[in-house]
Amino acid sequence: MGTSLSPPSRIAHLEDKAPTVSTLCSHSSLQIFHGARREGFRTLGITPGPPPRFYEAFPLARPDRFLEVPTIRALPEYSDELRRDGVILVPHGSFVEYLGPEAFTRLDVPVFGNRAVIEWESDRRKERVWLESAGVRMPKRYETPDEVDGPVIVKYYGAKGGKGFYLAKNRAALERFQPTGPHVIQEYVLGTRYYIHFFYSPLSKDGYRVGSGSLELLGMDRRDEANIDELYKLGAQEELHRVGLEPTFVVTGNVPVILRESLLPQIFDIGSRIIERSIELFGGMVGPFCVEGIMTEDLQFKVFEISTRIVAGTSLFISGSPYSDLREPGLSMGRRISQEIHRARDAGRLSEILS
Repeated sequence: MGTSLSPPSRIAHLEDKAPTVSTLCSHSSLQIFHGARREGFRTLGITPGPPPRFYEAFPLARPDRFLEVPTIRALPEYSDELRRDGVILVPHGSFVEYLGPEAFTRLDVPVFGNRAVIEWESDRRKERVWLESAGVRMPKRYETPDEVDGPVIVKYYGAKGGKGFYLAKNRAALERFQPTGPHVIQEYVLGTRYYIHFFYSPLSKDGYRVGSGSLELLGMDRRDEANIDELYKLGAQEELHRVGLEPTFVVTGNVPVILRESLLPQIFDIGSRIIERSIELFGGMVGPFCVEGIMTEDLQFKVFEISTRIVAGTSLFISGSPYSDLREPGLSMGRRISQEIHRARDAGRLSEILS
């Protein structure tokens, strides 16, 4: 990429002190703190109220200290303190959702990655413009319920862990849906779900080259969703309605998977297209992102969403995945983030990975 993402004033304080890696105590924080510690960084856990007790059970992933705030929305009030401590914030889904995309983009503290991407991820229509213009296959989108001609899934904007998603097998079934916020109506594609964990480094000059850097594949997962999981036949939803149950897609856990090796070229092509288009649209992505999609029976991968930060499914691989082990044994996404910070600081290139 070779361009500055961060104003010089935002990272000036990092030139003469060791950075502290920090994130909200939620989502994928255990592996972020664990990875930072393995790379020799100090760590700070941000928590609304007293620190969660479960960190005591994981001493290798417990942050060195905590910052208690009254609410996550109050975090901008602590910007001066965080900068004095040399903090670099690592975003994850809960962090962005609880603080709010607009507040996160305005936060006057160095953030790992390009925060400009949040605008494109948090608005599903803009996200689709990005992906389609990159030449990525996507499920059909319906502007109005009157256009629906088959099974659909309705999704709200933002990272909500599947909460509120609604499945309908036809236009008539869609009439049950009562929207409570901005949403999109999307074709329901039959196939196998895969969540692909990528990392893009603008600093690397080896590996799978994309733009001025390289694209890395560090893992894959599927998600357990309550209470719809194992009930993917569309008729099952009607049976649940008959007994007074409303199917939900709330993510409760993750399952590791691997892809047929012959399909990896297709996956890397999709990842590289997304990166190249992001560079053109908003200066590019840095670090972890997850391409979420369906592999159909004719072996075509259709992307239904992208998460432009570390996803919870990477926590399956704190000790490495079948893919990351082929780069470096025991490499987690959390550690890979801190490795990139280390490399950029040593090379005087922090402005290229922080915003």
